[in-house]
Amino acid sequence: MNNFEAFILGLLQGLTEFLPVSSSGHIELGKHVLGTRLDKDVTFTVVVHAATVLSTLIVFRKDILDLLRNACTFKRNESTEYLLKIGISMIPVAVPGIFFPEMIESFFDGNIVFVGCMLLVTSALLGFTYFAKNNNADITYAKAFIIGIAQAVAVLPGISRSGATIATGLLIGVDKTEVARFSFLMVIIPILGGNFLELLNGDMAGSNIGILPLTVGFFAALTSGLIACRLMIYIVKNSKLIYFSLYCFAVGLMAILF
Repeated sequence: MNNFEAFILGLLQGLTEFLPVSSSGHIELGKHVLGTRLDKDVTFTVVVHAATVLSTLIVFRKDILDLLRNACTFKRNESTEYLLKIGISMIPVAVPGIFFPEMIESFFDGNIVFVGCMLLVTSALLGFTYFAKNNNADITYAKAFIIGIAQAVAVLPGISRSGATIATGLLIGVDKTEVARFSFLMVIIPILGGNFLELLNGDMAGSNIGILPLTVGFFAALTSGLIACRLMIYIVKNSKLIYFSLYCFAVGLMAILF
């Protein structure tokens, strides 16, 4: 991997992690177009995921500090309940991650037609939100679990994590601003947990990727992630997801046909 490839893939990761167009799907498409071969080397993936987590921490630093500060009182309050809901949302995604890791990895084998099909699924899901009405409900424990199921499905390349979780939240009536905030906060622990498991498994040992490409990819993902995270909040508030539905449909169709 050279610096240019690292920059493009890092940029894609940061933008598409938050925009509802599937980061995994676009990374697979990007590698295919650039001719980049990473094989079993997960180092770059871990690094750019760490960058997007950092961008989330920066954008939502006040919310996170308030949640942790109030939770440290060890009394039942809104913050402890909110953190519990985040914990509940993580249960579904832990199932494929712990019990079916090899099956998940098999989907990331450069099958561009499969990625295209999943982008069409993302397009349909985002399109349904156009008809969602009365979005003024809070996130309950049951709704947190349902949104968590959407996150679990989004392990497939081509299914947008942010798109699936936000669209699901909107379709079950959750307030637009609240579902965007919840969607971004709920992914922090799963990504960090996944990266930690990669470290424990030693999958990053013996990486052939140099320090400079990793650094370029990290800062490209961090910068684009900061922009995309703030942009996505605006998009959800102003009901602009339908445009991303059309985009995913076009990219998915091109991936299948060409």
